[in-house]
Amino acid sequence: MNASTTVGLPPGLLLTYYGDDFTGSTDAMEVMAAAGIPTVLCLEPPTAELLARFPEARCVGLAGSARGRSPEWMEQELPKAFRSLQQLGAPMLQYKVCSTFDSSPTIGSIGKAIDLGAQAVGGRWVPMLIGAPRLKRYQLFGNLFASIGGEGYRLDRHPTMSRHPVTPMAEADLRVHLHQQTARPITLVDMVQLQAGTGPERVAAYAGDDAPVVLIDVLDEATLVAAGQLVWEGKGNGVFTASSSGLQYALTAYWRERGWLKQQTDLPAAAPSSVIAVVSGSCSPVTASQIEWAARNGFATERLDIWKILRTETAQAEIERVVKQACVSIGQGASPIIYSAKGPDDPAVVGFDTLARDAGRARSDAAREVGTALAEVMKRLLDRTNLRRVVVAGGDSSGEVASMLGIQALAAKAAMAPGAPLCRAYSHLPQRDGLEIALKGGQIGDETFFGKALNGCSFSTPSFRTEAI
Repeated sequence: MNASTTVGLPPGLLLTYYGDDFTGSTDAMEVMAAAGIPTVLCLEPPTAELLARFPEARCVGLAGSARGRSPEWMEQELPKAFRSLQQLGAPMLQYKVCSTFDSSPTIGSIGKAIDLGAQAVGGRWVPMLIGAPRLKRYQLFGNLFASIGGEGYRLDRHPTMSRHPVTPMAEADLRVHLHQQTARPITLVDMVQLQAGTGPERVAAYAGDDAPVVLIDVLDEATLVAAGQLVWEGKGNGVFTASSSGLQYALTAYWRERGWLKQQTDLPAAAPSSVIAVVSGSCSPVTASQIEWAARNGFATERLDIWKILRTETAQAEIERVVKQACVSIGQGASPIIYSAKGPDDPAVVGFDTLARDAGRARSDAAREVGTALAEVMKRLLDRTNLRRVVVAGGDSSGEVASMLGIQALAAKAAMAPGAPLCRAYSHLPQRDGLEIALKGGQIGDETFFGKALNGCSFSTPSFRTEAI
């Protein structure tokens, strides 16, 4: 690490974060690592023994599953997670949320997480930065927009998020949406105020003992830098923030502008692999198009029968069926993709509530059983083959799979698509240590994503190249 490039940044850790799902956790890690900031993502609360493997780390994350959990679960689990990160001594602790703000008062409540985090950390405000232009997410006057297929949508009219099977977005104004989840004051620094340079004055006027949430607009590179400056310079003696990876993009953009980081950085492109295996629990139309592209281009696709998975007497036989078929494909040099659904209109998605009810399961329990089945599929494949690169699609599925594999930590290794890096796994299990794994959110990547995971890719932009701090 070149000390001359870190002038202006304090020594030691710069940021710790808890990711509300595993794919979002690797997304945040990728941004920091690509900026040249050594980052480790822990899959269990970080211990001194584990962190000793990463002495250069300046950012530490903890991957979690709060996005799919109840407020009662959060009250039991999040304070422990926040304490494990806060004791590391970074000036900022982030609750990392999805850039599509997946949440509701009963599932994945961001408001509940904010109340718990603000109580744990203290501070006079809770900055919230959601927009991330590189991920095609934009916040304008408090409203969130997302682009898909080259077309932008207000989030309550987005073809996926407005129809999300668990947390559909019925309101794009994040102030209104968040008010349903917390009684904490919520306000905004909008793009006009950012451009006018009055953001610090607005924050000073808002901040108080009640630690209000302050949303910050991000539309383009200029507002991204201004938002990064506002949060970093306003962190005080410690601050809790609930933000997407837009926070990481904003902070590193501001640090680059100040000359504290190299101007051009990125991860290397992923190299080719002889064969990979994919499991997908995603219901996104983006992932559906990726599965369809893969089927047309030499991958061996196989559907996991949800009806059988939700029944005790047939679940193990169904898992074994797809594992055996995948092993045959691998032996023939074809990369298998095992999926539970293809898009939001798939009968397995549309009829999932009925399937769960008929199996005597609560919806949340049934969804977790599907994730556990996909995890067991991946575990058996790794145990029976020489696979060294795997992909998991879907946030909840990624958490189930990574947890079952005995992985303790991840580090970003190579770029494949913004938000879904190829990672190097660290494990106490020799057969898992060094495994290459990508955890892909449902809406991440173009239709060739699985082809890039297999054949390698050269992902870069004119403003990002490989250099370390």
